[in-house]
Amino acid sequence: AHVSPQFVYDGTRLACAEMLLGGVTCFNDMYFYPEAAARAAAELGMRAVLGITAIEFPTPYASDADDYINKGLAAREQWLGHPLVGFCLAPHAPYTVADASFRRILTLSEQMHLPIHCHIHETHQEVEESRVQHGVAPLARLDRLGLLGPGFIGVHGIYLDDDELARLAATGCSIAHCPTSNLKLARGIAPVARMRQLGINVGLGTDGAASNNRLDMFGEMRLAALLAKGSSGDASALPAREVLRMATINGAAALGICEETRSITPGKAADLVAVSLRGLHTRPCYDPVSHLVHAADRECVTHVWVAGKCCVDHKTLVQGSQNDLESAIALWQNRLEVRREP
Repeated sequence: AHVSPQFVYDGTRLACAEMLLGGVTCFNDMYFYPEAAARAAAELGMRAVLGITAIEFPTPYASDADDYINKGLAAREQWLGHPLVGFCLAPHAPYTVADASFRRILTLSEQMHLPIHCHIHETHQEVEESRVQHGVAPLARLDRLGLLGPGFIGVHGIYLDDDELARLAATGCSIAHCPTSNLKLARGIAPVARMRQLGINVGLGTDGAASNNRLDMFGEMRLAALLAKGSSGDASALPAREVLRMATINGAAALGICEETRSITPGKAADLVAVSLRGLHTRPCYDPVSHLVHAADRECVTHVWVAGKCCVDHKTLVQGSQNDLESAIALWQNRLEVRREP
């Protein structure tokens, strides 16, 4: 009832502000009206890889999968060449996308060299329904269609058996691990420690605010580390350095932007975050990396640069008017139905 370009623009501005203040320099998203999200991210100076979403059923944005893809491609054409805004193909999930649409997406991915971002094996129900409808689990179906490969990002990946994990590793796929969302929706715990043992590239995400009240990568790092240890029974599983890689360079690898960013080396874009460890809750500090994961929080972020341009200066947003953003969000709060939860 409320989704519109203005809704997406204002919501993305708020999300970008929260993420930048929390030390996030780049995000990958899947939603409607990507041109509105692109405008919001560009205005705040944030790097974004936006999804060309595809689902089979109609919404106020598009009528069917082809319409979604065509509108997404038009948005990509509009932003082609922008230094901070890129696109990926984003079929929502195997249970909402038909084989014909997946085939078109694969062709576009190969022609345009775009990664594919797709929810996969998030619930028991979707896996069992796929076996009934298609004769195989969702991952096997995507494999049969030819989608698995280094450009494929599977979001969640909670219910995967050993053979499926081995197939992800063999084909070079990536997994976007969203631990808070998985717990809030009571989906389960992804076998991340096993994924890493097999060499699967695992990046860290928050999922959307609808299934995670905070777009907070510091919180996700800590939770991912603790869940991996607790679920595997191994206190050495997913050490702090590995979790930090998941929150940074692994995500860049999944999105195919390693040549532009990913590491602090000459010639790369200066996407940098300054974190203060001077507070009492971060003292004493013997291992800064361990502290980033297990002691620090997003309130410790003091400065953020994207492509060398300062976006957060002494914990204050540089781009955009905070008063304007606060006013816009207050108007949306009054318009939207308030749904309380326990």
